[in-house]
Amino acid sequence: MPGFEVLYQAAALCLTYPDDDFRARLPLLREAAPQLRGFTDHAAVTPQRDLQAHYVEVFDFRNRHSLYLSWWSDGDTRRRGMSLVRFKDLYRAHGLEFTGEELPDFLPAVLEFTSRTGDTGPLVEHRDALERLRSRLTAAGTPYACVLDAVCATLPPAPAGARR
Repeated sequence: MPGFEVLYQAAALCLTYPDDDFRARLPLLREAAPQLRGFTDHAAVTPQRDLQAHYVEVFDFRNRHSLYLSWWSDGDTRRRGMSLVRFKDLYRAHGLEFTGEELPDFLPAVLEFTSRTGDTGPLVEHRDALERLRSRLTAAGTPYACVLDAVCATLPPAPAGARR
C-alpha cells in the first residue's frame, strides 16, 4: 500500500486523545493528509476543552465505539488475550517492541505500526471491525467518522457477508 504511510500516521494522531501536542501538530496534519480534512477542519475550529470532552464521550464511556480491534471479534473473553499476544508477536516480528500505555490492538497503535512497516495485514484482518466502527461513528454524527472513512478507503473491500 504505497503512499498511505502519511495518512495512517496522521489518522493515528487524530484518533488519540487531543492533548496540547495534537493541537500543535494540527496544521501539519491538515496539510499532510487532505483525506482527513473533514476531521482536521473541525478540530481546528473547536475549542480544546470541547474537543477533549467529545473524544471522551465518543470513545471512553462505552465499547460501542471501541478503538480496540480485538474487542470487536473477541469481546471481553479469554480469546482476546491470545489476540493481544498475536499483535505483540507481529510487532516483534518487525523489530518493534510494543511499550505503549494502551493495549497493542489500540487502533492508533496499529495505524502507526502500519505507517512504519507498510504491513497492512492487521488492518485488513480487522476490516470488519473497522467498518463496524466507521458505521457507528457515522450514525453518531461525530467528525471522527471522517478518519475511519479515509482509512477504510485505502483497504480492499470487505468480504461479502461480513457483519456491519
